[in-house]
Amino acid sequence: MCQATNEQLIAILQEEAIPALGCTEPVACGLVCARCREELGGIPEQIEVWVSGNIYKNGMGVGIPGTGMYGLPIAAAVGAVCGRSEYGLEVLKDVSAGDNLPKAKELEAKGAVRVYMKEEAPDKLYAEAVCSRGTDTVKAIIAYAHTNFLLVEKNGKIIFQKESGSSAKESHKRPELSVERIWRFIHEIETEKIAFVLNGAEMNKAISEEGLKSEYGLQIGKTLLENIEKGLLEDDLLNNALIRATAASDARMDGCEKPVMTNSGSGNQGITVYLPVIVAAERFGSSREQLIRALALSNLIAAHIHYYMGHLSALCGILIAATGSASAITYLMGGNYEQVVNTIKTMCSNLTGMMCDGAKQGCALKVYSGVSAAVQAAMLSMRGIKTHNDGIVEENVEQTIRNIGIIGTAGMEQTDKTILHIMRNKK
Repeated sequence: MCQATNEQLIAILQEEAIPALGCTEPVACGLVCARCREELGGIPEQIEVWVSGNIYKNGMGVGIPGTGMYGLPIAAAVGAVCGRSEYGLEVLKDVSAGDNLPKAKELEAKGAVRVYMKEEAPDKLYAEAVCSRGTDTVKAIIAYAHTNFLLVEKNGKIIFQKESGSSAKESHKRPELSVERIWRFIHEIETEKIAFVLNGAEMNKAISEEGLKSEYGLQIGKTLLENIEKGLLEDDLLNNALIRATAASDARMDGCEKPVMTNSGSGNQGITVYLPVIVAAERFGSSREQLIRALALSNLIAAHIHYYMGHLSALCGILIAATGSASAITYLMGGNYEQVVNTIKTMCSNLTGMMCDGAKQGCALKVYSGVSAAVQAAMLSMRGIKTHNDGIVEENVEQTIRNIGIIGTAGMEQTDKTILHIMRNKK
């Protein structure tokens, strides 16, 4: 298979540059309900939603923007009341307008919204809604990607249908990538062709600033900043990267109404891909061009690794996003290709196995761990320290990346089920 062209790599970057309002799994739930309402021509009277275990897990404890509430039922209700499918991952952005929120709360309160876990979902990313109004019933299905509609059906008549099963997965395949190809790309591409990555930088900086203003979530960023001001922590690269990234995650997980630029369909991973790199560029006095190339490197490395694992798994995606930012920080430090490869291997040695137990306020702690590991890995690589051919790490960086994919899919399949069982049976 031929390596990706520059145009294909630009397209991958553009595909990753998707703004999202709120956690993307509840968003997918809201999106299918919004599509149903559009076909019904009004707010549904009854809503039933079936989701895969991974969407169920990621929707149980996360804040829904603008509602002050948590979980999939309110996300479905908001989508059914005021969501617009054309908004994509920002489908919930009209929640604060007019009486939309009271209407959504009323739907949930009277038991009109029911969410179930689909035991045999065809993909880890799957959401299906069946909504009724009067004598009309509409069904909509999303799978394989957060905004990828496979089916819209009204009263048994197909309105829209996309290929399903293996053919749908094939449609989400991307050109062959490698770390070496990405490295060449970020050095040879004309900067202005990828300058759109700065939009994501500004967006994620904005939610980080919001996270430092108010008391969101676990307030990790605010706490770190306060301790710098008290003289208990150093005002250095590591702590500033931690502050900016965790503040953004705190805000996002607690229902902040500001959007985030995602990576691989995840807002927290978008936060981790962008913000540590921005802080590093500021600290090093990097040029605009260097920042653009570094952000492209961070996003593409993360997308490359994610390809082997899928959007959702039992393995926390912060490892992958932080590996992207670690690579970019190494680049900004003046690192060469071999040093970037060593950084990736060090990250794989460190955080592999960090489990995903659903989207929630505690995700900011995992962002903390990922960003901390990223800065450390970059510094070690710049000193010539590297992980050798042991454990899951191999001399070939591409095989090491594939090993991560194997662990995150087949290797942790039972772990995923166990985590979900624990979460669903808490007393």
